[in-house]
Amino acid sequence: MTALPEDEYLALSGLQHFAFCRRQWAMIHIEQQWAENLRTVEGDLLHRRAHDENQTESRGDTLIVRGLRVVSHRLQVQGVCDVVEFHRDPAGAALADREGKWLPYPVEYKRGRPKANDADELQLCAQAMCLEEMLLCSIPEGSLFYGEPRRRTRVALDAALRERVEAMLAEMRTLYARGHTPKARPGKGCAACSLKELCLPRLAKNQSPAAYLRAHLPGKEDEL
Repeated sequence: MTALPEDEYLALSGLQHFAFCRRQWAMIHIEQQWAENLRTVEGDLLHRRAHDENQTESRGDTLIVRGLRVVSHRLQVQGVCDVVEFHRDPAGAALADREGKWLPYPVEYKRGRPKANDADELQLCAQAMCLEEMLLCSIPEGSLFYGEPRRRTRVALDAALRERVEAMLAEMRTLYARGHTPKARPGKGCAACSLKELCLPRLAKNQSPAAYLRAHLPGKEDEL
C-alpha cells in the first residue's frame, strides 16, 4: 500500500456511507456535496450529545470517553468514536494516569432503528480496528445504540466482518484515487437520502438525457 500523509486518510464515517450507497459516499467525500434533511439533522443532534468531549465519566471499573479521535496507519483511515467505554480487564491496555489494564468497548450512536444491511456494523468494526492498532489489544465486541428503541445492539467483531471492512476500504481508496463517482443505482434507500435532489437517481431509469428532458420539460421536444 502506498504511504500517504495522515491528512489524506479516508474518513472513518465514510465507511457507513459507502456500504449504504457508493454513489452517496463519492458525492460526499470526493465531490464534497452535502444536503440536510430531517434524518441528517436528527442524527447530527444525537452525535453532538455523544461527542461531548467534556463528558468523560468514571464509574468504578468503567471509564467512559466521548468523541475519541482514532486512526489506523495500516488501514489509512481516521475518525471519531462516539463513545468508548474502557472496562478494567487484564486483557486490556495500559492507559495514561490509570492503574491496571483497560479493555476498550466502542459504542456507536445511530438515529432510528437497526438496519437490514450491515453498514453500521462495518463502521463500528473499523473503529475497533483503529483502537486495537493504537492500544495494542484485541476488541471482540462493541455495540450500536439506536435512537428509537433507545437500547444497544451488541455486535460481535468477528473475522468475516473485519475482512469486509478491509475489502471495502480498499475499494474506497481505489475510487478516491481515481476521483470516480459511481453511477446511480436506484433503490429503496433513495427516497430517504438527503442527496436525492443532487444525485437524481431517477435519471438512471431513463434511456437517455433527452428522454428525461422530454418527460420533465414540456415543449422542449423540438429542441432535442
